[in-house]
Amino acid sequence: MASQKRILIAKPGLDGHDRGAKIIARALRDAGHEVIYTGLHQTPDMIVSAALQEDVDMIGLSILSGAHLTLVKDVQSRLQKAKLKHVKLFVGGIIPEGDISKLKKLGVKGVFTPGTPLANVIATFEKN
Repeated sequence: MASQKRILIAKPGLDGHDRGAKIIARALRDAGHEVIYTGLHQTPDMIVSAALQEDVDMIGLSILSGAHLTLVKDVQSRLQKAKLKHVKLFVGGIIPEGDISKLKKLGVKGVFTPGTPLANVIATFEKN
């Protein structure tokens, strides 16, 4: 295992389905990382505030609402304003194939769609 990371898992927006986020949080925790799960209905401001308070290395956003581009831009902007440019951002959820490259251009380090093997998710977090 790579060195232990502090990882924030967040569910931004109004989407109330968090099973995937909980599965990822558990898998990362089982792999030896410290995971903070913020729960449902988080605003970008709440997510960045939690990242600052918890001194995390990474943030994983679980987004099923289709608002991933808007939410990522907002979170990235707030991370920069909070001087947290070093915090790496990952996104999981229902992401159209055409939006994956757009998210990566926004600075997202990994994008996970339904069916991504947990080993791949863990490996992506650990190599970043």
